[in-house]
This record gives sequence, structure tokens and C-alpha cells, in this order.
Amino acid sequence: MSTRPYTSIWNDLNQVSFSQGFIDAGGYRTRYLRAGDSSKPALVLLHGVTGHAEAYVRNLAAHGEHFDVWAIDLIGHGYSSKPAHPLEIPHYIDHVLKFLDAIGAERAHFSGESLGGWVSARFAQLHPEKVGRIVLNTMGGTMANPQVMERIYTLSIEAANDPSWERVKARLEWLMADPTMVTDDLIRTRQAIFEQPDWKMACEMNMALQNLDIRRRNMLSDDDLRAIAAPALVIWTTKDPSGPVDEGRRIASLIPGGRLAVIENAGHWPQYEQTDIFNRIHLDFLLAND
Repeated sequence: MSTRPYTSIWNDLNQVSFSQGFIDAGGYRTRYLRAGDSSKPALVLLHGVTGHAEAYVRNLAAHGEHFDVWAIDLIGHGYSSKPAHPLEIPHYIDHVLKFLDAIGAERAHFSGESLGGWVSARFAQLHPEKVGRIVLNTMGGTMANPQVMERIYTLSIEAANDPSWERVKARLEWLMADPTMVTDDLIRTRQAIFEQPDWKMACEMNMALQNLDIRRRNMLSDDDLRAIAAPALVIWTTKDPSGPVDEGRRIASLIPGGRLAVIENAGHWPQYEQTDIFNRIHLDFLLAND
């Protein structure tokens, strides 16, 4: 196990011009972290299941130079609205549509990690007129591995029922190739979310996609991927816990404008764990004119 200088989320943000706030997105209270301004193209960053906007704290500065960047808490997550019904992909799509309306963006680039990638891909398929480029970062939605689903469900529900330090730490360590990336500050940030009175209910609702029957009806088929018209960068990692690099390669080969980038020594959060490499690859793609 490596050792590293202690970092914190405020450490990541203390030189960044950004804002945090809440916006009403068609009835959904939506929390956001924002960098950049409305003179630039919109870029929406979408986290994974049980995640939150802080997944992107290390990416706001670099991207805010070029984009109007919005990292949001999806419904059922973070500090956004938590509907009391099982959350499936169409519910997240509805939230994203309403969010774009709320910020006055006719179209945007999207980058999503895990669940966020699943939502981004489906959004691009269904609403091509609203999408520029998409980045699918260790995305979900193409696999239904019972062992992976059970592990995510168990770690998440255990931490919802008992948001103790050790259970929240275990859920975060699942994301990382190097568990020392999970600092006390990151644990406490997520623990505060898991300690909300409505989190136990919310977690049950956002775990719906770990149910095999529900997952299957929401999954992205090969034909769905072939129908994506947007240029797409698929980012995978050599130590992703959800699936092998071959799955990223397969996804990229099916999307007509797809390409693959592989990041070494990262797990499910390469944007956080290998920030410099991620930012370079990500910006090269988003800013390209091809």
C-alpha cells in the first residue's frame, strides 16, 4: 500500500473559482457544484450510484477554463430530491432533461461515471439534439454480473443501515485501486450524506438497478449503443471492479463515433484517482474538432 500526503476536498477546491448551490429542476431540488460560466459550452458531470458531486472536485478547475461545468447530485443521491419510488434510468433521464431546462442549456456535453455513464449513453441515444460529446467513464448498463451487483448492494445497504465510519470507508474503498485514496475527509463527506434521515429509503430506491429483473429492462443493448450519434469516449481502467477493459473496448467498438482510452492504476473513480491523466485525456477529447 502506498503512502501519500494527506488531502482533503477543500484542499482540492481552495484555488478553484466555483459555486455550490441548489436549483429547482422541474420540481427536483438539485444540488450542484459549478465552475466556468455561461459564456462557455455546458458540460454536465454525472456521478455513480450512491455517489455525489464531490466525485468531480479534482476536475472542476481544469474543465472550468473551457466549459460551463455542472457536477450535480442526481435524484435519489447526495443532497438532491429523493423520490420514494424505485429509480430506473428513465427517472434519471427526466431529471437531466429538467436540469438542462433549469440552467437554460439547449444542449450540453456529458461525462458520466458508472451509473452516470449509463444515463449519459441513454440520454445521447434518446435526445441526440441535446448532446454534444459524451464521455462514458467505467460506465454501467451493459453488464449484469450478479457478484458485482450483490457486492455493491451489500456494501451500500449496510452503510445506509449503519453509516458508521468503517462501513462508509468500505463502500468508498470499493471504488479505488489504491485504498489510501480514501481519506478521512472523503469518508466524512459521504458519511454526512448517508446520515440524512431519508437516506435509508433513498438508498433502497437507488439500489433498484442492482435487482436483476429491473436492471435487465434498463440495460443498453448492442443496438442501443449503435444508435448513439454523438462522438463518444469510453474510459476504462486496468483495475475497475465492475468489469474488464474488454468490456470498455466492446462498448467503444459498437458506438459509431466511439473510441477507447485506458487508464492504468485506477479503479472506478479514475477522475479522482488519476486526475492529471484523466483531465488531459478528457479535455483532449472534449475540445477536439474532429
